[in-house]
Amino acid sequence: MEIIETTKGPSPNQEITSGYCFYKGQIMPLAEANVNISTHALNYGTGCFEGIRAYWNAQEGQLYVLKALEHYQRLLLSCRILKINLPYNAEELVERTRLMLAKNDYREDVYIRPFAFKASQVIKVTLTGLRDELAIFSVPMGNYVDTAGLAATVSSWQRISDNMIPSRAKVTGAYINPALANDAATADGYDEAIMLSSDGQVSEASSANLFIVRNGVLVTTPITSDILEGITRRAIMQLADDLGLSYEVRQIDRTELYICDEMFLAGTGAQIAAITSVDRRPVGTGKMGSITKQLQEAYDSAVRGKDERYMDWVTPVYK
Repeated sequence: MEIIETTKGPSPNQEITSGYCFYKGQIMPLAEANVNISTHALNYGTGCFEGIRAYWNAQEGQLYVLKALEHYQRLLLSCRILKINLPYNAEELVERTRLMLAKNDYREDVYIRPFAFKASQVIKVTLTGLRDELAIFSVPMGNYVDTAGLAATVSSWQRISDNMIPSRAKVTGAYINPALANDAATADGYDEAIMLSSDGQVSEASSANLFIVRNGVLVTTPITSDILEGITRRAIMQLADDLGLSYEVRQIDRTELYICDEMFLAGTGAQIAAITSVDRRPVGTGKMGSITKQLQEAYDSAVRGKDERYMDWVTPVYK
């Protein structure tokens, strides 16, 4: 089974202007959902967000939202760290997302962006006493990166630590850190940056968790390595169990990146994307490995509602 890119987009130069979103407690045209330039979150990065995918199953005529409840549970935890209070629980956020997607009447793969933020129009470096707001918008999106083979480099930019800006919270202002790393990597001709934590151990990629394979065993870094507590990361562990694959959660040395047999990104945006070289050294054979391919195929089947074992992963949009 091959993973088929059903939709491209959007490019960094293509602005998202059409469709419907959820904002200020209602579904409205995206073009009408605006904020003032003095908004606190715009000036200070005081917001948190999620990235959620929905996958189109043409045979069933159904759009499946992947792990929506888990994403909103994580969003609420991020909000707790930033002192953002939302008037919805995770289940209510899932339902509002479903209604928003149904209003857009998608018949293709979609990326969903919930965004909770400090909405007061004030100049003050604080988190307390400010008005909170929630927006949810979406855009058609297929493969965000080339899932067949990426060239990566170990970044000179260090991953932020939990005692600086918590990596386990998807804080908007914190993403300047991976943006700097990724921009430097692409300027040097790479596709992705791998970031090290303050102790010199591997943390994760610029905006995705990282797995390597050594001697047939999957290895990924622990949550104490300043990583995002990835939902796709946990899904891969479940798939590994079901496929009879061994895995370890432990620290990864930088030089292990140069001698491992396989490597791949894991995240909502990246999905499962093979890395075939690091710092111009081939990973394994320099092509996607068999374990990565096996996980890709199992994941693609699960997220599109094609595998009964994982129907609890997905929420159908069209009832």
